[in-house]
Amino acid sequence: MAANDYYNTSYGQQQSKQDAPLPPVPSNHTQHSVSPISSPFDERPYPTTTHSSGALGGYPIDTSYSNTAYEPPTQYSSTAHLNDPYARQPDPFADQNAIPLQSHQPKMEGGSPTRYNGDPEYYGMGVQPKRRRSKKKKGWFSGRVTWVVYILTTVQIGVFVGELIKNGILTGSPIQTKPTFNIMIGPSYNVLINMGARFAPCMHNIESIIDARVTQWPCPNTTSLTSECSLSELCGMGGVPDQSTVTKFEDRSHEPNQWWRFITPIFLHAGLIHIGFNMLLQLTLGRDMEKEIGPLRFALVYFSAGIFGFVLSGNYAPAGSTTVGASGSLFGVLALHLLDLLYHWNSRRSPVKDLLFLLLDIAIAFVLGLLPGLDNFAHIGGFLMGIALGICLLHSPQSLRARTGQNEPPYATVETSPIDTQPFVPTTTESKAKIQAFAKQPLGFFKGRKPLWWVWWLVRAGGLVAVFIGFVLLLRNFYEWRNTCSWCSRLSCLPISTNGVNWCDIGTLNLQNATTTSAAPLPSATSTVARRALGGPIDLALFL
Repeated sequence: MAANDYYNTSYGQQQSKQDAPLPPVPSNHTQHSVSPISSPFDERPYPTTTHSSGALGGYPIDTSYSNTAYEPPTQYSSTAHLNDPYARQPDPFADQNAIPLQSHQPKMEGGSPTRYNGDPEYYGMGVQPKRRRSKKKKGWFSGRVTWVVYILTTVQIGVFVGELIKNGILTGSPIQTKPTFNIMIGPSYNVLINMGARFAPCMHNIESIIDARVTQWPCPNTTSLTSECSLSELCGMGGVPDQSTVTKFEDRSHEPNQWWRFITPIFLHAGLIHIGFNMLLQLTLGRDMEKEIGPLRFALVYFSAGIFGFVLSGNYAPAGSTTVGASGSLFGVLALHLLDLLYHWNSRRSPVKDLLFLLLDIAIAFVLGLLPGLDNFAHIGGFLMGIALGICLLHSPQSLRARTGQNEPPYATVETSPIDTQPFVPTTTESKAKIQAFAKQPLGFFKGRKPLWWVWWLVRAGGLVAVFIGFVLLLRNFYEWRNTCSWCSRLSCLPISTNGVNWCDIGTLNLQNATTTSAAPLPSATSTVARRALGGPIDLALFL
């Protein structure tokens, strides 16, 4: 029996059975190399500790578990514990031929005996680097800080407060109440024009104004329909040249050129309702998109979509319309969300539901843009620019990347997580290393690419060129050609009349002749006052 063999050995008798030699016990100073394939039976060496208890002295205890093979306790005696109570106790059931007990192992990963979740040597010991998993945090200020959205929101709210203050200084009330009430609960359209709204007469010559010899315009501080000012006083922001001596439309010597009115309306809003819906959309969908594509791409799409929307509106909206708001920019962001959904369709938990939600938002926004007071051209222009830039800037669809052999994109899909695993998120150092490698060997980026990859990149490059050409053509048409579209007005209005006013005529200049009492250097003793029929349209956000 194993127990008799043990006691016989302890009294100095030699065993008759010859066992295979056991491997030597490595000392604490032995250097171990990490194997690329670890075993669940290989444990890490722990340092030797010293046991101490109160007044009793410390006694060294060997806690080295680097080898699980059994060694006979030849240094112990069966009667040693009788003389020394702190001596190590012998195991009466131990035997050289006994099989060591296997401790409970953690759950294995993927069914492999050499890789499991609880192995501390598999990750973090130089065998295989641990893949960082993106953690989805909740809260407005958790995760990556969306600086562009926060800065834009802060500036736009600050500018709106400035609008209310200026309207209160000029008219005596922070919101417009006379001669009509602003249903958006904000300043008058004249104050918005004075602060930088998109208003075509402040940006270029208008043939109808030149032919009618318009010299009087509403004042920014007016509360009635009788106050008249010059165009320069209405436009503000440094004023515009005096056009009283201009008799021909082709004369560009005194043409207004406040080109920045394609940009400044992004920061202006018509009222509390207007800015409330816009900021709600910006702090939800806009913030999510900036987290996924980064601040540079987001800022590029945001401003490009907003500017393109105002350029399109300046070409085809009524000449006297007043347009403000960031809705064109936000429609560009909405287009990015639509592309992201289509690109990562298989990674969405409910892609059909998300698609129906986005299409419903787009349809509602387009229908609302047909109502009086809304500029649908800014919506359409911002959405088209968002689609074009999204194709150029966003990573390729997952199915296309799989067919072309590209790696996973460095960002997750918007508002969802992949069903099985999280994507690998590269560190800042890895991104910089890729940029440096591309700078050193730019041609290496194109080597070994499949034909489908080249076709897709030609599509993306073509979209970028088309956007640039379209933007240039619209600018030239606005300043030089002045071509109009007879049916384009139907994209922003419905041919419905209320109280004798057609909806498509809202925003047009209502030119009225007024007899002057003093002599004028003009051929006739009359001047023309330009009034806008029922004010001008604004750019309202989505009702979400």
